[in-house]
Amino acid sequence: MTNMYDEPRMEEDTLTPYPSESKSKAKFNSDPGGYILSVEQRARERQVAIETVRLLRRRVIECYRKEGVNHYENCKKPVQDYCDIIIKKDFGQLQPPNKNE
Repeated sequence: MTNMYDEPRMEEDTLTPYPSESKSKAKFNSDPGGYILSVEQRARERQVAIETVRLLRRRVIECYRKEGVNHYENCKKPVQDYCDIIIKKDFGQLQPPNKNE
């Protein structure tokens, strides 16, 4: 049969943050390939974070519609997951290490 009725699985891998890119000309001139790769990686991480928020929001909406008046009790977990993500900086996307820390 198909896995249509299985719960969706989320991979729990830990990803390493992309290397920091600075907007200075010196960084771009010293390693233009690395600079462009880090900019592209940041864009991908941003898109993943946005899609994660969309999926969590969709789960909250589906739960509210399914549970009706009982959504206060039965939808606490999806709502808590959604709130935890949206209050993080940049929706919890990976950030490069800060050189000031």
